[in-house]
Amino acid sequence: MDVTAFFIDILKPPKDDLFLKVKASSLSLQEGDVVAISSKVVSIHEGRCVPRDFGKKDELVKQEADWYLPREDMRDGAVVHTITNGILIPSAGIDPLGQYYVLWPENPQKSADELLAWFKKEYSVKNLYLIMTDSRSVFLRKGVVGIALAWAGFEPLFSNKNRIDILGTPSGGSQTNIPDSLAAAASFVMGEANEQTPIVRIRNAPFIGNKEHISTDSFSSTIEEDLFEPFLKNVGWQKGGTAKN
Repeated sequence: MDVTAFFIDILKPPKDDLFLKVKASSLSLQEGDVVAISSKVVSIHEGRCVPRDFGKKDELVKQEADWYLPREDMRDGAVVHTITNGILIPSAGIDPLGQYYVLWPENPQKSADELLAWFKKEYSVKNLYLIMTDSRSVFLRKGVVGIALAWAGFEPLFSNKNRIDILGTPSGGSQTNIPDSLAAAASFVMGEANEQTPIVRIRNAPFIGNKEHISTDSFSSTIEEDLFEPFLKNVGWQKGGTAKN
């Protein structure tokens, strides 16, 4: 698998044209490639930026979140933990950038679908895939890894249910999470500071586009269905501004 980051000119908040920056870059694409794109540049492209006001950040976080834990529930009050777009993420994914806060795209999946359509047309590639990335801390580990906010052009789960392991026995019910796996690789080469490489091309990615072992299971899970349900359920979640029920 080849994972290559591409430099683009800076997108300046509150709104800038991502497409112009990408077209001016050295990005090239071919059939079967995966485009990974940072959610931050997508948000700036969509104008999802608000003036930075430290006194109002928590209210902004609560409005953007589906569910949140009040800052006072944290040991040192460092962050407001949230569940936003089905993802456990601090501060509803909101990041400071200069004089602005950059929010997540309002509808990450819709944005991913539209971006994939643009890349296919602009680069004349029929079989193309896309993931939109961000990064977060991992439980009981320091540092951040990439995650996928959304994906387009492929099914997110690769099923191992009907495969045989190296000793000739059924491999069980495990499933490979394709979007987050690719996002981790892409975010690693994107960097986390001033690299200016928010576009990554992944070539020769395994599993993606494989029709034989596609899982029809839902990619997202509710708290009640989740493996970590005891930890997620037994805290005082409060409804955020986007909670549906």
